[in-house]
Amino acid sequence: MRTATATAAAVTAVIGAGATALVAAGRFASDAALKAPPGRALPGDPPLTVHATAAGQVALTRSLASRRPGTYGLTGPGVHAVVGPVMEHAPHSADTVVRRLADVPSGTLRPGDRVRLTPQVYVGDPLTALGLDFENVTVPGELGPLPAWYLPGDRDTWVITAHGLGTTREHPMVVMDLLHHHRFPVLDITYRGDAGAPPSPDGLAHLGDTEWRDLDAAVRHAVGNGARDVILYGWSVGAAMALHVAAGSALRNRVSGLVLDSPVLDWETTLRALAAARRTPGPLLPLAVRAAQGRTGLHGARLRAVSDPATLRVPTLILHGPDDRIAPWDRSLRLADLRSELVTLHSVPDAPHGAMWNADPQAYEEALRRFLTPLM
Repeated sequence: MRTATATAAAVTAVIGAGATALVAAGRFASDAALKAPPGRALPGDPPLTVHATAAGQVALTRSLASRRPGTYGLTGPGVHAVVGPVMEHAPHSADTVVRRLADVPSGTLRPGDRVRLTPQVYVGDPLTALGLDFENVTVPGELGPLPAWYLPGDRDTWVITAHGLGTTREHPMVVMDLLHHHRFPVLDITYRGDAGAPPSPDGLAHLGDTEWRDLDAAVRHAVGNGARDVILYGWSVGAAMALHVAAGSALRNRVSGLVLDSPVLDWETTLRALAAARRTPGPLLPLAVRAAQGRTGLHGARLRAVSDPATLRVPTLILHGPDDRIAPWDRSLRLADLRSELVTLHSVPDAPHGAMWNADPQAYEEALRRFLTPLM
């Protein structure tokens, strides 16, 4: 009896240790989405090495990432640059790619620097980066004051921008020149978890499931300061936040349009993708989803409800492409197919998550201009 009891206790201990290890693994995998600070590289963003610089050009490690078409930020410790297209005919070694070096607004780019491409092209604020006048304003949020940039305009329709995964409120500056040219007032917000904004009560990101209430607060601020209606413009989880507001806000009747760039329409799929990019073994991916749900109270049903094609009431522009590995575009394609009378889909090839503007700025801005014109 004593031997059997000891054996059972040992087996129970082993099972318990295994279960504890699995729970810990699930938590670690879910951290890729729930604990990534804004502005930090998303899992799967490859590091690159600067091999050489010359007037108007920079040589980088050759990879699929460094060969992406378009315009990107190039960022690393103490440096931020802006790079343009690949210069195919520039002299280079077999293991490098030469891109046009447009600007180095912060720091100095040196050979040997470890950098990465980012869709966040500009750093600083609208005045220092773009020469656009703006005001620092505070949006009263559910958890406390939310810093925001306000760019004045002549119209009584405001555009409210919300950044997404791996970026900060500097990311929407890529479209501010266009919005300013068309005289839209722009409110570029921070939300819980951002620098200068209150943290989430549990210290975790909720992939838009709670953050949308900060965007809702921004709508109240805009309406309280003269906006007749608003266009919500979100990237990634910012797009999910916009859908939540358009479906559930007490002020949803003030929302006249939605612009959704790389929208997260299924948080489980996005979390799995982020965990997989962190090299989480396939069998552990369901644990990452369960861990995220247990830690945050996330429920797929809420996001599915607000992104249900039947709930859309306003004109919507979706900017997305088949190469997004974080928020697969098949959901965007379905939404556009089922609500073609309201939804315009601008497809962008060769663009990673959140980088639809970067891959082809001219085509992106033309699609945006066409969408916004009837809403002016």
